Amino acid sequence: MFEVQGMSTLKANYISEDDGLPFSKIFDHGTCYTYDDIILHPGYIDFPADKVNLSTMLSRNLSLQTPVVSSPMDTITEADMAIAMATVGGAGFIHNNMTVEEQVNCVLKVKMHRPGFVVTPAVLSPSSTLQDIDLLKQRSGFSSVCVCENGKLGGKLLGLVTTRDSELISNRTTELSAVMTPISDLITAASNKSELEMEELLLTSKKGKLPILNDQGELVGLLTRELMKQRLKNPSPGSPSLDTEGKLICGASIGTRENDRIRARALADSGVDVIILDSSQGDSVYQLEMIDYLKKNIPKVDIIAGNVVTQRQALHLLQVGADGLRVGMGSGSICTTQEVCAVGRGQATAVYKVAKLADQFGIPIIADGGIQNSGHVVKALSLGASVAMCGSVLAGTLEAPGEYFYQDGIRVKKYRGMGSLDAMKRGSDGRYLSESKHLKIAQGVSGTVRDKGSVLKLIPYIMHGVKQGFQDFGARDMINAKVQRENGTLRAEVRSGAAQNEGGIHDMHSYSKVLW
Repeated sequence: MFEVQGMSTLKANYISEDDGLPFSKIFDHGTCYTYDDIILHPGYIDFPADKVNLSTMLSRNLSLQTPVVSSPMDTITEADMAIAMATVGGAGFIHNNMTVEEQVNCVLKVKMHRPGFVVTPAVLSPSSTLQDIDLLKQRSGFSSVCVCENGKLGGKLLGLVTTRDSELISNRTTELSAVMTPISDLITAASNKSELEMEELLLTSKKGKLPILNDQGELVGLLTRELMKQRLKNPSPGSPSLDTEGKLICGASIGTRENDRIRARALADSGVDVIILDSSQGDSVYQLEMIDYLKKNIPKVDIIAGNVVTQRQALHLLQVGADGLRVGMGSGSICTTQEVCAVGRGQATAVYKVAKLADQFGIPIIADGGIQNSGHVVKALSLGASVAMCGSVLAGTLEAPGEYFYQDGIRVKKYRGMGSLDAMKRGSDGRYLSESKHLKIAQGVSGTVRDKGSVLKLIPYIMHGVKQGFQDFGARDMINAKVQRENGTLRAEVRSGAAQNEGGIHDMHSYSKVLW
């Protein structure tokens, strides 16, 4: 390996000390910045991008291989998203804008899932009709379904209906029991087999689908030939996030009201690994009391507190035992808190300042809000975040809640802020510490986002971009990035508006922005 000799001498003789600034000099002058305001200087490269290690801590006791988690929003994270995020090495936080029973069932679904299966196979009952399959295909793209006794995943498998079974039948009111291939004619696999054994069985069977059954003959998953082909085409998802029992890691959110204590205990009993307190402004007596209660009553579950943007806010939460902090206020793409309430902080400044304090307590922080691309993740991590929380980046993906529909000829899904009136009507107003049942002030908007495909493809590509960013500024891993941040060798500058425009696409008559 070629080595640069005499770098200290070169620096002394040639390199100006004001060629860029350490973060400490950028963020200490009373002006707050967001990610696009700053640009990192390149460092010396002596390692390939695929050797960058992005493993990190989500909370005091939980580690991740991929430093990205999904936001606890009702159009972002339910069971399917949490499964997908854990499968690619991150984690998902299931939102609490639902009943306790619904949220617990989401956690149980994550814990039951085995990596390598279809996240949620399409399941109908024997009395369902071909019209139901037609509707399912229109909404989600599924053209084949598993037929279970109760019409749900986890029910006793009776048969399988594929396109070959149904496409030539003109009477679409025909019940599935009349056209399905019965279980006696299917190749199935026992759930205790290894993933490699299941893949080999699917290949040798020359079938398109392999239902996975437990000892009671109940459907627990589905392996498909299409899924295996996608794995070959997509970047490796890496190691999944697993708990001590080998099950997928799962997080969930709660509020700070009295009945949220019941919710927290139910989530702990269901096996949730980490709970995040979902408040837009986390520096409150309600959150301090909730942390104290949770640490005493469910001590095995890590508690992430927030949201905060200042060291003063963070100190209160750290002193009562928070296992992690969520940083961000008003920086999300669908959040209007800064506009409506005139309170918040630029996200780059907030992450840097809070991380500087949290590090003294040995507590990781989550950068929540403002993430739009892999470059923003690079900046969040370089500023001191251990994990980036994504909302809009994951909106519109296959695993996000909701059904696709067409708007102006484009396939889209709904996406809304938890401070939007739509979300508040469903129950999210508690995160804004509102006691009024009559007057609700929106701190977010509702809208649509175009189809982005699967998280299983999206996140690995984003992470490859993050690794390239770390390579460019010269950090092999998160620890090395921290060392450079603290000793000032990681340099950056504030960009003018013209510099930001120059750094984007410009001077083109037309172009197509294809990211992968």
